[in-house]
Amino acid sequence: MIGTQIDQYRAPLLVAWQLTNRCSSACLACCEESGIDKRWPDELNRDQALALTQKIVDAQIPYVAFGGGEPLGVAHCWDIFERLASAGIGLKLETDARYIDAAAADRLAALPVQCIQISVDGATAETHEKLRPGSSFAAAIGAIEALVARDCRPQLVFVPTRLNLHELIPAYDMARRLGCETFVTGPLMRLGRAAINWQDLACSAGDWQRSAQALHEHASTCTTDMKLAIYPWDILREIEVRLESPQAMLLVVPNGKVKLMNALPFVAANLHHDDMDTAWEAYCRAWRSQEVADFVGACRTNPDLLKHANATWPAKFS
Repeated sequence: MIGTQIDQYRAPLLVAWQLTNRCSSACLACCEESGIDKRWPDELNRDQALALTQKIVDAQIPYVAFGGGEPLGVAHCWDIFERLASAGIGLKLETDARYIDAAAADRLAALPVQCIQISVDGATAETHEKLRPGSSFAAAIGAIEALVARDCRPQLVFVPTRLNLHELIPAYDMARRLGCETFVTGPLMRLGRAAINWQDLACSAGDWQRSAQALHEHASTCTTDMKLAIYPWDILREIEVRLESPQAMLLVVPNGKVKLMNALPFVAANLHHDDMDTAWEAYCRAWRSQEVADFVGACRTNPDLLKHANATWPAKFS
């Protein structure tokens, strides 16, 4: 698998798998436009999902990251996790933590979970639940406490908006007190519901840069082993970087289709039908296509194109 360009890898290093688009929350900044009534009608069922899981095992892919929607809201998620774990595959989980009670925390602590990211968008319940309607601040904090108690320290992910930027440093301090492994933040991504709500949510670039710098300075004064991770790019810069140097990763959406990344609507393959070799070859070919290059270039002058991020456009890449 060793290489410096995706074409030099025989398979992806990572599968990012959105198990469902359903979520009990309707977060204002959700990249995926997930929600309680947003389950796709053709999402993979248990048997189909386990067949895809076996393809991942057979391809010896070392790492699988689960998101959604809310992955823990899928009844067969544990079957998938345990089958991957038995094959020695590392796991990552992105969650709002509503399903992480004591029993779930025990199960997660027993698995080879390398990273659990829990979304908390404020230092107070009022701010968090305003930005994440339908979510529970108390449940998220309780889940962090349960995981920390089992030596399974999660990362706290904070999405900055003009509604919560004033709580960035208090949220960092809260994560530090709770014993989180990392505090993760970065520019608001202009995707999905965040793109729809952009005018109401987005901080100015200057406000974000000043806040990020203040967080850096504050963190440097704290005695803690908690890491600080601030993502460096907005979504426009990210898609330009990825076009130049794509990740060795397949993004699998809830119906098994393979996209290039969450910001781009193009479908390269379908792992419900295709084998992993076919999907990987199609993914590599798609990134080199003129169609994708033209779309990425157009986004810089017309960022409204990013509103199509959650589409799945069929395309043939030569």
